[in-house]
Amino acid sequence: MSELSVGTISGLAANDYVIDVASGSQLTQPGMILQVVSAIKTDTFSSSLASGETATITGLSASITPSSTSSKVLVLVDVSGTSLQGDGTSFILERGGSPVSIGDSASPRTSVTFGGQSPAGSRGQFSAAANVLDTPATTSSVTYTVDVHNQYNSATTVYVNRSVDDPAGANGTRAASRITLMEVAG
Repeated sequence: MSELSVGTISGLAANDYVIDVASGSQLTQPGMILQVVSAIKTDTFSSSLASGETATITGLSASITPSSTSSKVLVLVDVSGTSLQGDGTSFILERGGSPVSIGDSASPRTSVTFGGQSPAGSRGQFSAAANVLDTPATTSSVTYTVDVHNQYNSATTVYVNRSVDDPAGANGTRAASRITLMEVAG
């Protein structure tokens, strides 16, 4: 294989910002977005959870196959919902079943990725969001999921994309939750 090493590449005077790359070749630099994968959850989810228990939110996941082990994955996630007790609800981002970007361990507390404060009343919803730059260090497919965590001190029901009452009239609302994965060149 041949190697070409140059100090500077300049474009033509008329287009000094253009560099032609041969078909089938790729020109990347650190920080470039190489691919984007996203998923949107438009249906609802609910789960009755004991205090401190978690459940995976079905339909709120996405998979990406990094092109290099040096690539990073920027994960953008936002979740709408509430809980029966009207207390806060937390979320854990997971890659392949392992938590990503969680708080420090301080037993008996649960380390989570992000959280939201449930609204007062039974017809409102909160929106919680996180952006996480993860380093999976693989070229195999990786799947990111979101778990909901009951941080209330007793059992409660948590809801995603709906309020507790979920009224059927015009005063009822349904939301959508999203997850987006971006491969960032390392």
